[in-house]
Amino acid sequence: MKRFATLSILAVATALTISILTAGPAGCAGFSGPELKAFDQATTVYVATVRKDGNQSTPAPVWFTMSADRAQLLIQAHKGSWKDKRIRRGSPVIVWIGGLNGPSFVGKAEITKDAAVVDKILTDYPKKYTMNALVGPSRENFESGDRIAIRITPVKHLPADFSSAPGTPAPAL
Repeated sequence: MKRFATLSILAVATALTISILTAGPAGCAGFSGPELKAFDQATTVYVATVRKDGNQSTPAPVWFTMSADRAQLLIQAHKGSWKDKRIRRGSPVIVWIGGLNGPSFVGKAEITKDAAVVDKILTDYPKKYTMNALVGPSRENFESGDRIAIRITPVKHLPADFSSAPGTPAPAL
């Protein structure tokens, strides 16, 4: 009986350790299976930031790619845009995948100069947006500072019926 109890405790401890190690950082929602499938089918995501007053901005459609491990969304924007200013201020972002009725989440956005992120954007965009390759970002745009790379990590899933409502309070983290 004592041996069985020891084995049971060991099994519970092992399962707990595995769940902690695979859960990722505390508070990180990660992308769900349906979200990953939606990313695979989408050509754009809609991104809204949070204004100083705590209200949602108007969502804008943007091109995107995913990090190599598919844990983060990668986008780019013009330096000085509202998206740039608000993210520098620490604004979370609200993202809809594929359309304003698609799966949505709140994410932590970070402006980065990480060469791997810039390279991923520059490599993936022409493949994904072949008809628009001439209007996408270039290495010169990033090097001159005209464009910024943004890495978005999911923090909170939103309900399936969550809709854009510019000028209303943004969802709480």
